[in-house]
Amino acid sequence: MKKYNMLTDSPGKSLFFFALPMIMGNLFQQFYTAVDSVIVGQFVGEDALAAIGASYSLTTVFIMIAIGGGIGASVITSQYLGARLIKKMKISVYTALISFLTVSVLLGILGLVLCRGILRGLNTPENILPDAILYLRIYFLGLPFLFMYNILSSIFNALGNSKTPLYLLIFSSILNIVMDLILVRGFGCGVAGAAVATVLAQGLSALISFGILMHTLRGYDTEGGRAREWTQEDLSAADLNTVPEEKDGRRFFDIRMLGNMVKVAIPSMLQQSIVSIGMLLVQSVVNGFGSSVLAGYTAGTRIESICVVPMIASGNAVSTFTAQNLGAGAPERVKKGYMAAVRMVVGFAVMICFVLTVFHKAIIGAFLDEGSGQAAAVTGNAYLSFIAFFFVFIGLKAITDGVLRGAGDVLVFTLANLFNLSIRVIVAFTFAPVWGVQAVWIAVPIGWASNFVISFIRYLSGRWSRKQLIQAHK
Repeated sequence: MKKYNMLTDSPGKSLFFFALPMIMGNLFQQFYTAVDSVIVGQFVGEDALAAIGASYSLTTVFIMIAIGGGIGASVITSQYLGARLIKKMKISVYTALISFLTVSVLLGILGLVLCRGILRGLNTPENILPDAILYLRIYFLGLPFLFMYNILSSIFNALGNSKTPLYLLIFSSILNIVMDLILVRGFGCGVAGAAVATVLAQGLSALISFGILMHTLRGYDTEGGRAREWTQEDLSAADLNTVPEEKDGRRFFDIRMLGNMVKVAIPSMLQQSIVSIGMLLVQSVVNGFGSSVLAGYTAGTRIESICVVPMIASGNAVSTFTAQNLGAGAPERVKKGYMAAVRMVVGFAVMICFVLTVFHKAIIGAFLDEGSGQAAAVTGNAYLSFIAFFFVFIGLKAITDGVLRGAGDVLVFTLANLFNLSIRVIVAFTFAPVWGVQAVWIAVPIGWASNFVISFIRYLSGRWSRKQLIQAHK
């Protein structure tokens, strides 16, 4: 497959072929998460599936924090790469790795200490509470590996390499599924086996990914195996894959770069985790309807997580595209890329709607064994048959937020995402006693659409194109 340059090739083609490996990789990631649930549901039972579901919304929040942190790092890295400031680009990578590894350890400790209290605060049914706590404790022990795996993927994407994360996701997905079958079905380890399989598979992938990244960065150090000092003229004419490190020493941390990353990372964490945070806050609403309804809801959210993958990946691709082109001083290309992205997400939304409308019963049935209650199937099918028609809103939201995030214009889209979250929580808590559990998913498209409208107004203003996160000099 031809490698498209985001700075010179057709915006539509470069965006699509950059996003495609991310979509495929994230689909594999969500696929093995879904298979994880299928294996547990089929071979352990409905209560075990509900226990993982009770844990899932909390674990996803932590992973989305990692993804948001990675995006904060990738925006700075992409802008330096677009401006051909290679030494600064590499320092930004090292700064991100050191900072977010530290954060992941602290979050892992926090999760271990608080997981029981959080689950009780979410009204987790008593019959599934011990398994849910066990799953979370194993998960948080491996959080640094899971966290860094996502940070490393974001850095590869910032360097214009979305294929390496794809290959590693395929590897980890297959390994996770195999280990699920061995530990859950073969050795009867239940939810503990599912948690261990996830941690080991992504942990190994994180170590491999780190080794590949270090090798990739060394590739910027030499030309023909010989280190030398480059001039600004060399940088302007160079192939970015062979641009070396400047000769005047090496640094591994820059507090100012970290500050710029944080400016983008915190809103990006909110944007990336908004669905997960919403799921977490309304989890107590679903839990109140019992473990059978929770099992059906878990199956539905697994499928929703798969369906939003092309939308989120398109938004992340737009973010990288925006950062690189603004770094190169080409804001008009960003606008062309945005219109191409609109066509992409509308096409994805139509396909998703068709598949879910036709096949939702078979999809939900795959998660449930013969002993599952009728409420589980009814809940899962109602969820998917409703949400199928509204994925276009999260697609438009994701790419519009992607432009603002890539430009470093973070305030408005942060507020838009908080408004999205507020709507989901308020509607779920207010109307669940009246409408039943379906109030939880009725709120979803309302939040997505509101988020998009607010961010789109900001996009139309054009103010995002005048933001500056980096200094265009060495």
